Amino acid sequence: MSFSRRRFLTLAGASAAGVTVLSPLEAFYAKVARGEMKRVTGYGLLEPKLPLNTSELTNTVAGDLSGETLLALPPGFNYRVLSVTGQTMSDGTIVPAGHDGMAAFPGPRNTTILVRNHELGESSENPVVGSPRYSRGAQGGTTTLLVGPNRELIKDFASLAGTIRNCAGGPTPWGSWISCEETFSTTTNPGTSETINHGYNFEVVADENSGLVTPVPLTDMGRFSHEAVAVDPNTGDVYETEDRGDSCFYRFEPNVKPTKPGDLAKGGTLYALKIKDQFAVNTSNNPNLGGQVGRITVGKPLKVEWVKVDNPNPTTEGSRRGVRFQAQDKGAAIFYRGEGAWYDNGLIYFIATQGGPPAFDSTRGNGQVWVYNIAAQELTLLIEASPSGEILDEPDNITVAPFGDLFLCEDGGGEQYVVGVNQKGELYQFAKNVLFANNTDPEKEDFVDNEFAGACFSPDGQTLFVNIQTPGLTFAIWGPWSRRRS
Repeated sequence: MSFSRRRFLTLAGASAAGVTVLSPLEAFYAKVARGEMKRVTGYGLLEPKLPLNTSELTNTVAGDLSGETLLALPPGFNYRVLSVTGQTMSDGTIVPAGHDGMAAFPGPRNTTILVRNHELGESSENPVVGSPRYSRGAQGGTTTLLVGPNRELIKDFASLAGTIRNCAGGPTPWGSWISCEETFSTTTNPGTSETINHGYNFEVVADENSGLVTPVPLTDMGRFSHEAVAVDPNTGDVYETEDRGDSCFYRFEPNVKPTKPGDLAKGGTLYALKIKDQFAVNTSNNPNLGGQVGRITVGKPLKVEWVKVDNPNPTTEGSRRGVRFQAQDKGAAIFYRGEGAWYDNGLIYFIATQGGPPAFDSTRGNGQVWVYNIAAQELTLLIEASPSGEILDEPDNITVAPFGDLFLCEDGGGEQYVVGVNQKGELYQFAKNVLFANNTDPEKEDFVDNEFAGACFSPDGQTLFVNIQTPGLTFAIWGPWSRRRS
């Protein structure tokens, strides 16, 4: 396309190589500063549609979904539903609940391998079962799906078990998924006094025949309330977000450059991002959260440095022993609820899901999208949602489409969308959760307006996979991606 991703990623005009380019985003930044974020129709107005395999959805945890419209999509787009909570998987176990973060990998014979998180705690009606498992007192983990070139499910099975609150994570260039525990807690193996620590990352190989992997906590990557990771393929460094109101943004530098699953377990050093000349600055732009309105300007690159975390695996967070406290005591920047992260073209995108100025209906903000330029060592606030939340409401997971647009999964109150951001910085709604949109049945209320999660594109770029967390649905969406978005 004529407008390259590299030009889009120059943000306010200066590339990592120092070449100055006039960016169309400059006008966007000016509008944001005036509270005038621009919304466009994107691929077109959304229309409620049935999945092409609606007849297969007769028996789910949400009841008979055959004949139910689940998504609203632009004209020309279609979808199938894959692997619903409560269905029986190929390994004989049930599809667990809590579909969350996910990534897609190339499989044999033009197939796609999906590795999918399940954000579950110590009890669930639909847990991840089997062994080996990390803790017998924990119900979360991952499942792996093999999807054919026709976007039909070939097989699915449990691939990580015994972990807690596997929220997001990230793919590695060497063919694995890093699944992150969003917690700092412990469990006890039933019938014993053995205490198991949680708050770690785990590596799951993307293999259609892996079965349940042996769970190995990556302790040097930090024990904290993890959310997502993004890997720099050039160095093997892993960037990590933390889902806390006073979270930090981290970089894990491996002892050896990883080239295969298991290399991250060889250890490394954990660092946290510090904005130069600003000690432990609160980036929320929200006085209710300890920030200051306008302290961080949208579109203005900020030089950063990295401070070392001396003890990445603390036994307690008390007395400022937690990872984030260690980092902030050295001046690390504070973000309000770090969430999704994604690597693309030398940049790390990540989300502060409730950052930004106070929302009209809350003391918290409606979200921020940040971008870190690895070569330039610069951090830029790329997008800040307006107080109304009309265009963007608490983004969570993020991915970058093969054609350069960002896709953000919302996790705010009320109606839930997948929101696209084109290369002019304009926002558009791509998909809407319309399951039971006109519901009057109290027994179905728990299945209404649940969050999107796990957005990722197939290796050939033709299919967007995404989850609705509850009742646990995975979608394959395809259509005219090359159509103009304006």
